Amino acid sequence: MKFQFRAFLFVLLSFRVSLFSLIVADLNSDREALLDFFNNVPHSPRLNWRESTPICTSWAGVTCNQNGTSVIGIHLPGAGFKGSIPDNSLGKLDSLKILSLHTNGLRGNLPSDILSVPSLQYVNLRQNNFSGLIPSSISSKLVALDISFNNFSGVIPDFDLPSLKYLNLSYNNFNGSIPNSINNFPNTSFVGNSHLCGPPLNNCSEVPPSSSPSLSPSPSPSPVYQPLSPTAPPNGRATTSKSYFGLASILALAIGGCAFLSLLVLVIYVCCLKRNKTQSSGILKGKAHCAGTAEVSKSFGSGVQEAEKNKLFFFEGCSCSFDLEDLLKASAEVLGKGSCGTTYRAALEDGTTVVVKRMRDVLIGKREFEQQMEVVGRFGRHPNVIPLRAYYYSKDEKLLVYNYMPGGSLFSMLHGNRGMGRAPLDWDSRMKIALGAAKGIASIHTDHMGSKLTHGNIKSCNVLITQEHDGCITDVGLTPLMSIQSTMSRANGYRAPEVTEFRKITQKSDVYSFGVLLLELLTGKTPLGYPGYEDVVDLPRWVRSVVREEWTAEVFDEELLRGPYFEEEMVQMLQIALACVTKVADIRPTMDEAVRNIEEIRLPELKNRNTSSESESNVQTP
Repeated sequence: MKFQFRAFLFVLLSFRVSLFSLIVADLNSDREALLDFFNNVPHSPRLNWRESTPICTSWAGVTCNQNGTSVIGIHLPGAGFKGSIPDNSLGKLDSLKILSLHTNGLRGNLPSDILSVPSLQYVNLRQNNFSGLIPSSISSKLVALDISFNNFSGVIPDFDLPSLKYLNLSYNNFNGSIPNSINNFPNTSFVGNSHLCGPPLNNCSEVPPSSSPSLSPSPSPSPVYQPLSPTAPPNGRATTSKSYFGLASILALAIGGCAFLSLLVLVIYVCCLKRNKTQSSGILKGKAHCAGTAEVSKSFGSGVQEAEKNKLFFFEGCSCSFDLEDLLKASAEVLGKGSCGTTYRAALEDGTTVVVKRMRDVLIGKREFEQQMEVVGRFGRHPNVIPLRAYYYSKDEKLLVYNYMPGGSLFSMLHGNRGMGRAPLDWDSRMKIALGAAKGIASIHTDHMGSKLTHGNIKSCNVLITQEHDGCITDVGLTPLMSIQSTMSRANGYRAPEVTEFRKITQKSDVYSFGVLLLELLTGKTPLGYPGYEDVVDLPRWVRSVVREEWTAEVFDEELLRGPYFEEEMVQMLQIALACVTKVADIRPTMDEAVRNIEEIRLPELKNRNTSSESESNVQTP
């Protein structure tokens, strides 16, 4: 009996040793494959892959399974990789599920063994310089494939991918017809490939012929079109006709060109006259950064009554030395149009610059308006709330005067002039702006004389930036002045579900709007409600879908990946944002809690301090 028991223990021990050896062998194999890739492709020096450190806990961008036995994810966007991926490197990661190498400088052919890893589910290689054909052998488990903005060419393979839910092959050099197996994806999956045809793009019979007669026929199975060479008619008449037609065309073009230039000079002259006239009247054509297009508007004081020229009410603490007449004579530039009205930058004759908001759709009387202005005036004492300096009320005109913030709005800093030459908003600045905005909203939510106040219109246009990159809230206390239709008509991407369905504006709906604003900071995408901008999405829904598929790193703004990478802090901020945009209002945190959570990301010592102070406050006094 003892012999049998010892034999069983020996077999069990041998099995465990063999299993451990297999586990170690698998992880060592993954380590060698990653080091082969790492050592042969130039990269950013901030990557900390060292052979002496644990692969699953110390290597940036590497994710292992729960047992720590194999690598299942590579997240290295914007890591500065430049060069070709070696064969038999990443393709040897047998358990790989996620491969994210977008926004790098990888080039050359994509090794065929990478996409064929049987476990592979998510691939993002967009914005590299890969070229050549797509490997025809692809994992049947693939759920998402993004190889847009590369130089892939040739015919697209007839994929047999039953699990594929997302596909982006746009802005490459593919040709031929789109295979039936993938033509159910939207046209955005294929745009930017000028020689690609078939549903959902134009039918192949409708593809316009190439203008270059030197193009050789494509080997693709799709129809190839070349311009027909004109055949010369007999007796040489083509030459004479062609010469006569060419001379007539030249004369017509010359006369037409002169007429066009004369008309152009006349138009420019008239425009200059109108511009000078506009400037002299105190109104300039401005650019509306947040909503709508800019236009020349009548003076924002057009409804001011002559007998009330100097009845501009100033709040306590304002050292302003101008009156209403000075304000109305100032040259004004349209900054933007929002749900509360049109905002102008007014330059006074003494050099002072202020912001004037011309209210619209105000339905309350003068007494109620003045009472609300008294409430609004108290909020300006907080450093993260833009103070209201003065206001004017008449039957036909309501004006609000604020300090001018040269830093502009968060919306313009995030979404304005994206492209070459733009200075991206780094992570430190975004954190500081988010914290400042949170503090400003929290101060609004603090009980004032027993009443619970809300903002009701939190959005990136209403977060202004100081020179120190602090975020400050503006348009405080204006929602109660507006009609319901005006308040509900814009910025629907920030509205909480209960506001959309029941028009119920509460402090928790402000929290939801702030959560969308955080997602906007993290993703760089524009929430619904801003036509004319790229990447306009339902942010909470889109982020939840990506996170649900365990592809969290893909939500972050690509501009954040070009500098120092704070992935842990970004993920923590993402968790705060998702808590704020929870559909059930009661589950959302308060703004005070959101402030503490953001502070703890950068200052972990505050967590211990807050915990101890809370426990002390719970101790009952004997």
